[in-house]
Amino acid sequence: MNFRPVLGIILRQYYLLRGSPPRFIQQFIWVAVDIVVWGFMTRYLNSIASPGFSFVPVLLGAILMWDLFIRVMQGTSMAYMEDTWTRNLFNMFSSPLSTGQYLTGLVITGILSSLIGLFAMIVLASGVFGLSFFSYGLAFIPFLMIIFLFGIALGIFGCALMLRLGPAGEWFIWPIPAIISPFAAVFYPMDTMPHWMQIIGHAVPPSYVFENLRAIMQGGSASYGSLALGIGLSLAYILIASLFFRDVHARAIRHGGIARYGTENY
Repeated sequence: MNFRPVLGIILRQYYLLRGSPPRFIQQFIWVAVDIVVWGFMTRYLNSIASPGFSFVPVLLGAILMWDLFIRVMQGTSMAYMEDTWTRNLFNMFSSPLSTGQYLTGLVITGILSSLIGLFAMIVLASGVFGLSFFSYGLAFIPFLMIIFLFGIALGIFGCALMLRLGPAGEWFIWPIPAIISPFAAVFYPMDTMPHWMQIIGHAVPPSYVFENLRAIMQGGSASYGSLALGIGLSLAYILIASLFFRDVHARAIRHGGIARYGTENY
């Protein structure tokens, strides 16, 4: 693969951030608000809970992981939205740019932008509320891998959905994390959910992150087998989402949807 077009997509997003302070600041605002609100919530819970148990690594750690997933997903899809908002999508696909190169550029952009948010989250969570990531041990590495990979998969899926439905498809993207969160067991163990929800939850990779996170904090150990399954599922979802985007893109090219993108009769 020729990475020069990929670099061009990344540079375009860089120049957008550099030339627009609101775009750059929003990388920090939402994560900062979430960490501060939930950080004080964990302090309050610690003050009324039994001694010896801290909600910081359990609850605040879960919030950090989930916010990171949202940042990765939206970082990937937002780069696509920028092309639709500026009516640049036709220019992109009328150039000698393959779908693989375009998706690679979106994914790298999403990863880099989410790393900015991750840095802000780590500084606030550890510096202000005393969250230590060493308490998760080596499991923290597969935790991040699953979160990043699944965020990338849903980001690509969101881009394909918008390409298929037109600009109005954007409104289906924002609720996706909220729809998935009950099945991902972010705040509670999976065995508290009905059986049918547990079946769906086992197909949602972040559920393996949060289940293992709670197991570690309760004095147990991480199940690296389940974490490997979560990584495998995430990679499979990336492949499925990429194929879906490729098929939707091919259909849009055949039927002229790219040229009409953004019009009322798309």
